[in-house]
Amino acid sequence: MAGVIMSSEPCWITPFTGLSPQSFNKLVAALRRESADLARRGRPWSLPPEGRVLLVAAYWRTNLTMRQLAPLFGISKSAADRIIDHMGPLLALRPRRRFSATSVLIVDGTLVPTRDHTVAEQSKNYRYSTNHQVVIDADSRLVVAVGRPVPGNLNDCIAWELSGAKAAVGGATAIADGGYRGTGLVIPHRRERGQPQLPGWKEEHNRSHRHVRARVEHVFARMKCWKILRDCRLKGDGVHHAMLGVARLYNLTVL
Repeated sequence: MAGVIMSSEPCWITPFTGLSPQSFNKLVAALRRESADLARRGRPWSLPPEGRVLLVAAYWRTNLTMRQLAPLFGISKSAADRIIDHMGPLLALRPRRRFSATSVLIVDGTLVPTRDHTVAEQSKNYRYSTNHQVVIDADSRLVVAVGRPVPGNLNDCIAWELSGAKAAVGGATAIADGGYRGTGLVIPHRRERGQPQLPGWKEEHNRSHRHVRARVEHVFARMKCWKILRDCRLKGDGVHHAMLGVARLYNLTVL
């Protein structure tokens, strides 16, 4: 069965992955440099490495079902499912290990509606969701770390530690919103009980804080152009791999 979408035709790459052909080629080259397991013993894959990367990125971008996606690549539903399970972890973002003394990071959590109720809980949007703690660089707006998903009914200050995001940041300077009170992160000033208003200098600090912290909201808006983050049907670690993979694809669009 002949496929419709092929990695050899650049016209398919941008609409189905969100990447330019140049960025897509960079991604494939990076996987080869990382000695990713692009080959396997036994029966060969139905698609070449570039085609498999394109399929996974297209799945994350469009959130089509296997029944819809497989015919576009000329393969079976089970083959498409195996490719996604195999390639998803290989495309995951590697967290940055070191930060310079002048680095400023921004931390926030985002909810991803998730069909697998064993890893999700009903959250404030009344849907079963997972909470993902995302850390970006304030200057470059690149995602530098993503914590493991925790149930969506946990607040951010708890998810920050349980997800491993706190350990990934280490001692670097990081700012967050008021929901992270008591975590040691830089958060906005709050009025104390009985205090009618904040002093002028604190108000000015809060304005500056809001202006910088808004960058992480812009990152979330762009990441959720990959529709897998709007309704994830993957089970187990699938939602974690999808979040890390989308973070890596987003970074490629920024570079």
